Amino acid sequence: MNPEVELHLARNYGWNKLPASVKLSFGNSHKEWEKAVLDYNIKNQRRWKGSVVRQVCKDEKKYYQDLIEYSRNHLMLYPYHLSDVMVKGLRITPFVYYSRMMETIMEQERSYDSLPNFTAADGLRLLGIGRNQYIDMMNQSRNRRFFRRRPASMLLPVKPIPPTIMEPYWEIHIGLVTEEDIRSLTPPEKAMVDLLIDAGSGCKVGILDKSTCLSLYSRGLVYLTVPVADGDMIVVPPLENFVMNRVMGDYFENLLYKIFVSIDEHTKIVDLASVLEVDAELVKNAVSMYIRLGFAKKKVKELLDWHPSWGGTVSGYSITEDMTSYAAPLEKEGTSEVFDSKEPPVLDKVALLRQPSEEGYTKRIAFLFDSTLTAFLMMGNLSPGLKTHAVTMFEVGKLSDESLDSFLSELEKVKSTAEGEAKRYFDHALTLRNTIQFLRYNAAVDPAGVGAGVDLIRCESLNSLDASTCSRVLNKNYHLLISMAPLSNEVRTVSSSSPYHIGPPVPEVNSVWLKMSVYHLTGCGPVSFLLSKGTRLPHLPAELWEYERLMITTWGHESTIVNTSNVLMALNEALTHSAVLLQAYSRRSEAEIAYVTFPLEFRDDAEGEGVVGLDLARHPAIEKLSFLTSNTCGYITFINHNAQFSDRQDESPPIRAGDVTVDRFEDWKMLDIHFGVPLFSTEVNHHACNLLLRHKLCSEENLTQLTTNHRRLVLFLLDFIAEHQVVPEDDYLTGDQGSGAVRAFACQQMPGQSGVPVPYPTRNLMFDGQRVVEMTDYNWSSRSRRR
Repeated sequence: MNPEVELHLARNYGWNKLPASVKLSFGNSHKEWEKAVLDYNIKNQRRWKGSVVRQVCKDEKKYYQDLIEYSRNHLMLYPYHLSDVMVKGLRITPFVYYSRMMETIMEQERSYDSLPNFTAADGLRLLGIGRNQYIDMMNQSRNRRFFRRRPASMLLPVKPIPPTIMEPYWEIHIGLVTEEDIRSLTPPEKAMVDLLIDAGSGCKVGILDKSTCLSLYSRGLVYLTVPVADGDMIVVPPLENFVMNRVMGDYFENLLYKIFVSIDEHTKIVDLASVLEVDAELVKNAVSMYIRLGFAKKKVKELLDWHPSWGGTVSGYSITEDMTSYAAPLEKEGTSEVFDSKEPPVLDKVALLRQPSEEGYTKRIAFLFDSTLTAFLMMGNLSPGLKTHAVTMFEVGKLSDESLDSFLSELEKVKSTAEGEAKRYFDHALTLRNTIQFLRYNAAVDPAGVGAGVDLIRCESLNSLDASTCSRVLNKNYHLLISMAPLSNEVRTVSSSSPYHIGPPVPEVNSVWLKMSVYHLTGCGPVSFLLSKGTRLPHLPAELWEYERLMITTWGHESTIVNTSNVLMALNEALTHSAVLLQAYSRRSEAEIAYVTFPLEFRDDAEGEGVVGLDLARHPAIEKLSFLTSNTCGYITFINHNAQFSDRQDESPPIRAGDVTVDRFEDWKMLDIHFGVPLFSTEVNHHACNLLLRHKLCSEENLTQLTTNHRRLVLFLLDFIAEHQVVPEDDYLTGDQGSGAVRAFACQQMPGQSGVPVPYPTRNLMFDGQRVVEMTDYNWSSRSRRR
């Protein structure tokens, strides 16, 4: 729907108040507008009273029946904010709603995965039906007796399971109670029903007998609401009982995920609504749902004398009680400014720990990661409690500093004893632990110089926010962003000059365009072909015939290594749906890889007596990249096509990092460059963290210069793309390419941000070992062509 039209529908503007442009979008048809109003209000589960939908649908009951039917058919969450209407008017409790939904999908023989995440979690809470229970019921339903299937309704529970979470401050309301219901009640239940009827608007459940409340709740005669006030602050602990199925994309689910990544326990609900520019009532509804599902808690609750059945007075929640203490007992250890040992750099937390509660909340450091990292933490079976944190990192999109103590304790249990592919998972877990310990409360990496807490934030979750909202959220809570390296090619990186960002400044930097531009600038790199979508190769380019293995990178995906002998069919298949980067990898079975971390430090040959060979950091190609490698952190990957290894194919080539010594520069080609703190190798991570300290990369002076260098990098890269690309007139840069790029960067509206895609290749390009050229005159008919 047009955003302008949606805005006017959300504000309940009548037909006569609509501007001409909005009326035109409806074809100047009042009837079409009425259809849009009804459709919008039902999809967004809006209340009939006080809405313009009253002018369209005169029958209130019919409207709510259509709303609940639409919600159930589309597997949406129960509209708890309309409980007064749904329970009192239609007598559709959450239990009835989810029972009918589960019955429908069972009759349609749909899988449990068809339920969206939050809907599945709420259904599990009320019905006790998870994935395994659903499979068992489907098997029972298919077990035919007397040639008939058992109806799904016979297999569903007849009443809701007792709630595992029900806080005393929740409110209890009377539902629709008939005379028949009254006759079946016990005296205590009748007394409570009378009390609730007299109260009218409901009362705190904590002042009533708990067992009687639960009894009435199981009968469906009362319903519970979770009150949330403007001044409340919310704590999000690691997720428990979250069901990872799929995302539906309805209005409320989108809001839940947006608030997940934006919320913190130092921000009031009303302030969060202002930052997100969302109606405060919608934010309260979402937070109420978090609390109901057990995914969040109020930071401070009312202190009242509750009924004895609730355990008497219930104290308010605080971070030190519900989450984790800021300062665990630590042993003092000696520290130095530069870490020369083989162990990962970790500062003395006792000396640097700053209690946020003493002087109020201060801005933190955000460490940005992608979904690949969470997948490694989930798949590796690394430690029993680590999966809960990994699910939180993926679904919430953030793991706050308050949760990091328990997260680090789980990472401490990971032992680097794995081999093969599993070793990759273990290495990422160990380097993540080292990186968090290094960044957290370390005054040397805090622009304010006092030592800040660290929040882990998933890039994809930030991308769910529009550019302006993302900027407000980041600026409110953080004064420095640090990205992991490498980020997946599928991720749109965060574009930010405020707060400062040590990482890829724009999404184009995290794409194959940077590879091609660096190859062209330095004249160094493997033979490469960037082929546009729709290209079909009659045979493999002659420049690649001498290589035994090639590297294929489909657009927006990770690279794969394939044998030259069977690459052509797979390559042409990939080109039917994507652009592809095809590169030389190795002349024999495997290539040798080496990593040079930056900012660059050179070996002092005068002190390196006995060291034979050349320092790879002095490679001639690196000298031309000073504007890329200064004032920031990252690494350059070099490849040697002519490496020779043993015949054992079960081992990957050894990683070489730091002071890498080589025999000849000519044997080594620049393969890639990444910005941020590397997590794939403990050794490379150790070197990068040391450099970050020694060069004071997080100082205010350096970060100011980094912003200037980022603008230069953006200008260089976008100019290269424009030069080797057919750029439409209405593309993201018009007129003066350079000034446009710089203005975009200064305004934090980077190409690739807020849904604008990285430019897609429109021409076939080749890097021939010296420069990037177009393949318009490439001679495919000559099979004997050589470089």
